[in-house]
Amino acid sequence: MPSSWADKMNFPLLLVIATAVTGLIWLLDALVFAPKRKASLRAEKGELPILVEYVQSFFPVLLVVLVLRSFLFEPFRIPSGSMIPTLLIGDFILVNKFSYGVRLPVVHTKILDTGSPERGDVAVFRFPQDPGLDYIKRVIGLPGDTVVYENRQFTINGQLMPVTGNEAYVNPVNESRVLGAVQREETIGEITHDILEFDDEFPKRSGTFTVPEGHYFMVGDNRDRSNDSRFWGFVPEENLVGEAKYIWMHWNKGIIWSRLFDAIR
Repeated sequence: MPSSWADKMNFPLLLVIATAVTGLIWLLDALVFAPKRKASLRAEKGELPILVEYVQSFFPVLLVVLVLRSFLFEPFRIPSGSMIPTLLIGDFILVNKFSYGVRLPVVHTKILDTGSPERGDVAVFRFPQDPGLDYIKRVIGLPGDTVVYENRQFTINGQLMPVTGNEAYVNPVNESRVLGAVQREETIGEITHDILEFDDEFPKRSGTFTVPEGHYFMVGDNRDRSNDSRFWGFVPEENLVGEAKYIWMHWNKGIIWSRLFDAIR
């Protein structure tokens, strides 16, 4: 499911336009109009046109936000349950955009290679079937991997990924048990994390998937209720947004204080 605050509008484009417009006005004033004001009585009184005053106030803020959001960290809100129990509906997370390469805003062209996803990462990406939507899933298969999903377990390149535990899942929002939900631990690569399964439901699509070069196989931790690579295929490298690192707040009918500034694993 989409996970960005800006699902219905192109916020990066609006931010780039706002920064560019205020920057151009500021530059035009500094080069053309400011010298003329210095020679005028108005300049001696220290007065500036109202537009220039606003631009001088907003341009530095917009520029800092653009740089931080485009190249370092971007906030997202989780609106769906596909990553339960790792991420809950209402979690506000920070995504490290430096993890998988520095990209230009709007056009998404990579200008600096700083790394690539590792098996077990929780990654945000632009949905291949609708790049205007941001999805969040766990990286299961890397380029060239052969991934088998059968009997609710993954086998990657012939190695079974172990799943242990059998605990009833308790919803941390209202501390009530979710009927039929079982929480287990799964080890993917070097990462051990929680998953959610519904033993009374028929397992979702099984099969063998060969990950093409330059693509990734992504799956939700809410294993039986996630729309992911098992159904719509692989995620191209150019669709990657960044690695989800921290939950900085939870708000959905109330705050869960224990989730504040919690690391995502």
